[in-house]
Amino acid sequence: MSTKNLYSTEAKEKIKQLAEAIDYAMLATNLKAQPFHTVPMSTKEVDEDGNIWFLSNKTSTHNANIEREKRAHLIYSDKGNYEFLSVYGRATIGSDRNKIKELYGSGDDAWFEGVDDPNITTIKVEPDDAHYWDTKNGKVISLLKMAGGAITGNEPDLGVQGNLEI
Repeated sequence: MSTKNLYSTEAKEKIKQLAEAIDYAMLATNLKAQPFHTVPMSTKEVDEDGNIWFLSNKTSTHNANIEREKRAHLIYSDKGNYEFLSVYGRATIGSDRNKIKELYGSGDDAWFEGVDDPNITTIKVEPDDAHYWDTKNGKVISLLKMAGGAITGNEPDLGVQGNLEI
């Protein structure tokens, strides 16, 4: 696997591409504790600055953790395509009704009593450190390349990984 670090605009685009395509991330909060708290979250948006947005209940454990300590870690994993993203950053909770309406979708009705539910908040994660692993051809081709490499003894080109510097 080759290394390609991405910077600024390219890094933001890669975060957007992977986070929105994979959708679900494990959000880790209360990072100073062992074990830290994790919960699956659906990505609602990655904005032009590379910030990742979610909707959350204001009474949730992860919201309480973010109120105490702003650090959060997101882990995205698409094992079907061998695409992975790790984002560490600063999380903030918001209550802007316009932003909530912008992010809200019909699938959110499973968690909230409609877009006007007073318990809905946003969580914005501003990346400080990010790393990605991205195969060029998906899982099947990568497995074939690994098998070929095992037979020939040559290291297969399985894709690219690197740091994302915003």
